[in-house]
Amino acid sequence: MKKTMNRRDLILSATALASAVVLPGCGGSDDIENRQDVVDLAASKPELSIFVEAVGAAGLTATLKGSGPFTVFAPNNDAFVALLGELGTTKDALFADKATLTAVLKFHVLDKLVARANIPSGKAIEPISGGFFKIDKVGDAYNTQDGRNRAGHVVATDSFALNGVLHVVDRVLLPANKDIVQTAQGTPSLSILVAAVAAAGLVDTLKGSGPFTVFAPTNDAFAALLTELGVTQEALLADKAMLTKVLTYHVVPSRVLKAEIPFDTSIATVQGSAIRINSNFQITDQRNRVSNITGADVFATNGVVHVIGKVLLPA
Repeated sequence: MKKTMNRRDLILSATALASAVVLPGCGGSDDIENRQDVVDLAASKPELSIFVEAVGAAGLTATLKGSGPFTVFAPNNDAFVALLGELGTTKDALFADKATLTAVLKFHVLDKLVARANIPSGKAIEPISGGFFKIDKVGDAYNTQDGRNRAGHVVATDSFALNGVLHVVDRVLLPANKDIVQTAQGTPSLSILVAAVAAAGLVDTLKGSGPFTVFAPTNDAFAALLTELGVTQEALLADKAMLTKVLTYHVVPSRVLKAEIPFDTSIATVQGSAIRINSNFQITDQRNRVSNITGADVFATNGVVHVIGKVLLPA
């Protein structure tokens, strides 16, 4: 009987010990893939060798070995090779430009832990460098859009380290390098808006630090407005007071991405009057005229542009 009890006690003790062991890769906030910091974890992945080399060249190794927590969106080797081709440069030249390299790498780092399940789909993500990018969850895919409106993908997620988490992306993310005015100037379908902003004397304002959200009417939208009002483009651009009132009605004094739009709520504009946007992304102005958002989330250094199909009019 005593021998049986000893065996039973041994089995119970072994079971209790097994239940107390946390196995790597089994989920939960304490699930650490291995006992390394994010730099050493990246160094253990052959597909991230250029990223690790870049971190060293930028002098960021000590930073990313710090206590964190960090979330790192690490570009794989193919992403760096593609970037070199895109920029028409070499790896040595890129690494020699420490200021640019540092800014680009910091654009991939968050000063908090964001696991895959907590990625804010479609909303602005602010890295330690400043600026912003976004990640859209589409089905099982996670698609990136950087500050220059370049698209990519998150191809691996949730490699946990002692001081954060590592996600792998297939395109190097670049911060924005054009303000809202420059962005509009580079869009042929917004040429009348660009002319109107200049005629109203609003160029310097919209090149300011912001952040701004601009609802940008297309050339077709302006053509329709001219017909609606029975005026010419020259007459519209010559009426600076009215033009300023109309244009500032298209500007919100904060950054609002498409996924961040508060539906069926009054949204104050720089002009002072409000607009309302419904869940179909239709904007109602003060005269109850409705415009569709036809192109959303065009990023700039000082905000975001949404393209719309009708010029909005205040009361």
